[in-house]
Amino acid sequence: MPESKKAWDWEITSKTSYWGWSVRELWSYRHLLGSLVRRDFLLNYQQTILGPAWILLQPLLTLVTYVLVFGRLVGISTGTLPPVLFYFSGIVLWNFFSDSFGGTSNTFRDNAQVFSKVYFPRLIVPMAVTSTQFFRFSIQFAMLLVLIGFYWAFRDLPSPFSLLTLAFPFAVVCVAGTGLGLGLLFSVITAKYRDMASIVNLGIRMLMYLTPVIYPVGALPKKYSWLVQLNPLTPLFELSRLSLLGEGTVTAGQLVYSFTFMIVVLSGAMLVFNKQGDKLIDVV
Repeated sequence: MPESKKAWDWEITSKTSYWGWSVRELWSYRHLLGSLVRRDFLLNYQQTILGPAWILLQPLLTLVTYVLVFGRLVGISTGTLPPVLFYFSGIVLWNFFSDSFGGTSNTFRDNAQVFSKVYFPRLIVPMAVTSTQFFRFSIQFAMLLVLIGFYWAFRDLPSPFSLLTLAFPFAVVCVAGTGLGLGLLFSVITAKYRDMASIVNLGIRMLMYLTPVIYPVGALPKKYSWLVQLNPLTPLFELSRLSLLGEGTVTAGQLVYSFTFMIVVLSGAMLVFNKQGDKLIDVV
């Protein structure tokens, strides 16, 4: 069969496109994805005294700080929910979002040397970051369930689990998609403009105060609540508390807004990421 007539599985050219990958191609690199997840997880805890115990210790230390500062000193009301459960449920979900967003936004800066030497779908790296953070989230979520079980068994907490509990995976998927989409978008921006990485880190910290992590939406003054409601993460955090703890302020329209935002941002960011990915190697 003539060389020109052969059918190739993949063809690498200098051309870029907005749709630069296929599900089949990503599936063929699934073992690389697993290796990257394992690498990221091990690198985070190498040469540490406590190792993977930091996965639980970090949110627990944050929880103690929030209870003492926001609960005792500032006196922010958590409604009828125990402050420990209220704050920890927000901490776990926020860590998942912020770590996924922050890690993905540094995709080109942290992997420039690998991208310039070896070909593989660039999307594998941010997918590995999000998968690693989901693994950490799963461990912290298990700790949250233990706390909920303790309060239910020994502190007279009404059983929060109901049909609404089935909505919790929806909130997690939307948070993951939003973090991945925003991370992909800002990875292109930070690759071109290095100083944007500092702005991203500052933006994540500021965004936390516009997200109901340390306060319930229902406790906000009406003149400020509209600003928090503009945040597409707000309905997702309220839904997560409503589904797990039985208390939260959210409507169907707000959930549609969050879901639509996630789909638009994730789709648009993937198109931009695919189009600019190979071009940015020379810039970085």
